[in-house]
Amino acid sequence: MIQTVEKLLILQERDRRIGSVEGELTHIEPAQVMLRAKAAAAQTDLEQAKGRLRQIETSRVGLELEVKGKKELIAKYSLQQFQTRKNEEYRALAHEIDICKEAIVKIEDEELALMEQGEATQKEILRATQGAEETRKLVAEQLEQLSAREQRLKEELAGLQASRQELAAAVGEAARARYERLVRSKGDKVVVGVEHGVCGGCHMRLPPQLLVECQAEKGIVTCSNCGRIVYYTADMDLAIVD
Repeated sequence: MIQTVEKLLILQERDRRIGSVEGELTHIEPAQVMLRAKAAAAQTDLEQAKGRLRQIETSRVGLELEVKGKKELIAKYSLQQFQTRKNEEYRALAHEIDICKEAIVKIEDEELALMEQGEATQKEILRATQGAEETRKLVAEQLEQLSAREQRLKEELAGLQASRQELAAAVGEAARARYERLVRSKGDKVVVGVEHGVCGGCHMRLPPQLLVECQAEKGIVTCSNCGRIVYYTADMDLAIVD
């Protein structure tokens, strides 16, 4: 294998690792966002449960005030009954008292239902509080791990990029320009081997003359189909398999 191709292979491997590290880094922030959203959702569930309990308590207080108002009316009507001497007025007041008593029964039933809802909601709050705390701790740990991983990746990337500059500088300008042009159009697999007479990139058969040139190792050879740089090593079979 000619020296230029060897250098390009090393450069290609370095570029692949750089791409891999950069790819890992791109997943860090979405993972962090997802974790924070998870913690926020758990806290939201807790706050919503607390809000429902406050609403239940407000409704219960309102019902207590209604009962108090009805009882005051009963006391008022009872006093008026005591004061009146008219049978018709007495019966009318008795009817109003009955209406108030029926209303109190209904209100007290509603209060009982609200009390049951309140107890259930309090249990829900306990569960949500525990869940939010567990989620918060787990998310904090995972965020810390992601942060450490991000730092390691950034340090590795900085080292890879620095060494990449050295590797690129060691390659001739013309060969480097051809390699980088291919990378832009073909991706990270542009320096490929020949095996069984086909290009390791596009997997198309190569002309016999091109195979001879590749084996001669007198210069950079490119695939006649895809333009990738092809090379031959002793462990590759140049014979075209029918």
